[in-house]
Formats: sequence, C-alpha cells, structure tokens
Amino acid sequence: MKSYRKELWFEIPTRRGFVNITRQVEDCVRASGVREGLALVNAMHITASVFINDDESGLHQDFERWLEGLAPHEPISVYLHNRTGEDNADAHLKRTIMGREVVVAITNGRLDFGPWEQIFYGEFDGRRRKRVLVKVIGE
Repeated sequence: MKSYRKELWFEIPTRRGFVNITRQVEDCVRASGVREGLALVNAMHITASVFINDDESGLHQDFERWLEGLAPHEPISVYLHNRTGEDNADAHLKRTIMGREVVVAITNGRLDFGPWEQIFYGEFDGRRRKRVLVKVIGE
C-alpha cells in the first residue's frame, strides 16, 4: 500500500471565507501515484473546516448567511468561550456545523466525485496561517 501526506497552507485575509481546494487535492492524488484508494482532507485548526459541495457563489453566500444566523459573531459577550479573551467562539461552532474533514474515493487515479462535487476549505477565524492535511492511501 502507498501512503502520501502533504500540508496545504492558507492565510485568508478576512475573518471568514471559502476556498475551492479541489485542484490542489487532485495534484496530491497524482503525486501519490495511488490508482485505487482514499483521500482524506482535513482542517488542522479548530476554527476552520473542509467540506464538499457545489462551487456556486450564491450557495456560498447562503452558507455565510445561514452560519451567521446560527452562530453570529456578535455580540461576542454571549459566548462563554470569549471570556478567555478570545473573540472566536462563533468560529468553533461554525466549524462543528461545516465539518472537520472529507474522505473521497480514488478510482483509476482520480477523485471519484458525484455531479458538481468540489472540495472546499472554510475559514471562520482568518487573518493567520492555517493548514489542511491531505493524506492519500491505496494501491
């Protein structure tokens, strides 16, 4: 069995944002030489997410509005976590909703997606460097 590991680094200049990372993950699959297996892609920070969905700007705006409605950033005083001096309790909650990782099958050396599926990095407390782990295993 082959195993390949790579870290992707991001620094989103705003508090929140979504980045399509499908091409970078596809590059990792090619570099791994795996023809049949699995690709794990996970955010290595507790205020960021990796998820699969459609690459459509209206949908991303809907995510932003929906998440802000579920866990608004302000007022920061409503969150017990923020009593530690942080202001990112909402980012922890948003990450929990959007998920930590995805696993995608690899078939014939390619990510085996359904229609319109793409992989995204979701940032909920940006303005600093964060990483995503890509781990590819298989034959």
